[in-house]
Amino acid sequence: MKKFSTLRILHHRHCLLNLNPPFSVCFNFNFATVPQSQSFVVSYLVSTCGFSPESALSASRYLRFKSSQKPDSVLAFLSEHGFSVSQIHTVVKRESRILRCNPDKVLLPKFQFLRSKGASSADIIHMITTGPRFLLANLNSHIVPAYHLVRSFVDSDKQVITCLRRNISFIANSRIISPNVQLLIDNGVKRSSIAMMFSMWPSIFSSYDLSHTVCELKEMGFDTSKTSFALAMMAKKTVNKAKWVEKVEVFKKWGWSEEDVLVAFKKNPYCMLNSREKIDAIFSFWVEVLGYSSLEIVKYPGIIQLSLPKRIVPRSLVLRFLEKEGLRKKGASYVRPLLRTENLFLKKFVYGFEKHSSQLLKIYEKSMKEGNTREE
Repeated sequence: MKKFSTLRILHHRHCLLNLNPPFSVCFNFNFATVPQSQSFVVSYLVSTCGFSPESALSASRYLRFKSSQKPDSVLAFLSEHGFSVSQIHTVVKRESRILRCNPDKVLLPKFQFLRSKGASSADIIHMITTGPRFLLANLNSHIVPAYHLVRSFVDSDKQVITCLRRNISFIANSRIISPNVQLLIDNGVKRSSIAMMFSMWPSIFSSYDLSHTVCELKEMGFDTSKTSFALAMMAKKTVNKAKWVEKVEVFKKWGWSEEDVLVAFKKNPYCMLNSREKIDAIFSFWVEVLGYSSLEIVKYPGIIQLSLPKRIVPRSLVLRFLEKEGLRKKGASYVRPLLRTENLFLKKFVYGFEKHSSQLLKIYEKSMKEGNTREE
């Protein structure tokens, strides 16, 4: 794996300190305008960490070092722990303040803590690259208490590590996580639902306005003791207001009212986690190709979760063939066949018609193959 070396760092710094006019023109940046107190930091970030001059100037407001000794030691530490050059650049760009850290006193203990819980080198590299702010949190007062809190809701350290792979940044502040967990418990949310949220969207627990979301969902009529409440909370906290409005507008485009959206959301909160493009495509196929009313999906919003090319289209082709052959009543709802498990669908609608099963399977598998190709 390509790693930083002292020679390479010195080479880049030498190149920067001997800038020629074309370099300045290329970046459209005048280094002469950089304040004296920030010039070394800016130069270092550009030459050694892959920053643009503008982003380096912005980051330099939070950094103060007059020599490269400490930042070099941070880069060397990451390199020695398996981070590639591009990964190191990503980490430093996302959280440049780690260049102020003492690797042995601040960084190493956190790596050791994660390893003690079963995290592999690949796990740690992934977690730190996607959530470098973790490295700035206090190990004993923030990380350890938050880790043990999460561990109290799941079955193993392995599950906590899986959770941290999704989002390690949230665990950096137990002062937010703990009150939020208690808030949910006080409102009747079950431990199993809290465990599910930790496993799927742990960043929810670092929200500063969680109480507002809880109140909003209760006003919608959600029962906090049901799993659907946790799913609704995940939808509300992961879809920002603008995107939420955009999705509601797509539903309205196909004839739904806001009340219909609320009914569907309460039945299956996952429906709001789909992209507006997917929602639109499914309605288009359902209404314009199959000829059904869009309002039927209000009763069965789980359909929106299904893959159009790999589930809805292949099964619809099978059902259309059965209708054409007079083996299924025309106009019969496609809802239940679409929602059945793979084995039950094949058993009833493919293998259940022995005379045509070979042809039905061919139609189904061809469409599935085309669906896989489109998704890839």
